[in-house]
Amino acid sequence: MPSSSILLIDDHVLFRSSVALMLEIRLPVGTTVSEASRIEQALAQALPAPDLILLDLQLESANGLEGIALLQERWPLARVVIVSAFDRDAIVCEAIQRGAVEFHSKTECPEHLLQRIQALLSGEPPEPRTIASTPLTLTSRQRQVLGLLCQGLTNKEIASQLWRSEHTVRSHVQAILTILQASCRTEAADTARRLGLVL
Repeated sequence: MPSSSILLIDDHVLFRSSVALMLEIRLPVGTTVSEASRIEQALAQALPAPDLILLDLQLESANGLEGIALLQERWPLARVVIVSAFDRDAIVCEAIQRGAVEFHSKTECPEHLLQRIQALLSGEPPEPRTIASTPLTLTSRQRQVLGLLCQGLTNKEIASQLWRSEHTVRSHVQAILTILQASCRTEAADTARRLGLVL
């Protein structure tokens, strides 16, 4: 395997340092591993063009999903791999749709992540996805309800604003929870913000 360059973006210092150390030890001599805690920091640094970017989604300063496009604009030949604890199917689908080649959970075996990194650096195709490839879609009405839900409005308040019955709004909210794989309204709002579905 020729010399390769990897960029690791994660604001969890302990995790980032541990992964960087593993890569430096296990990958061939000459492999460059650069680190950044934020997407903005990575873009501002004079780094060698990475062959592979390992990106967390839950960053303090920016939405990791939105960052995929920024990173690909700067380094169009780099393959982006998401490594995140936020591994709901809807998020995985959205990340792949936005250009990530693979998605790995922080809870998986480090050896598997290492094997996939080695495979991608060798030019092998991305690992087949193990989840349904159905795109994340919300109707225009569901997006309206979601926007108001994220503002903290109750079903009754949403119904009043949209001139719909509370029962209808409740049905929309339940559908939204199912689509976003959220267990409650707060979790749905958090997921929606991370996906960029609401401001």
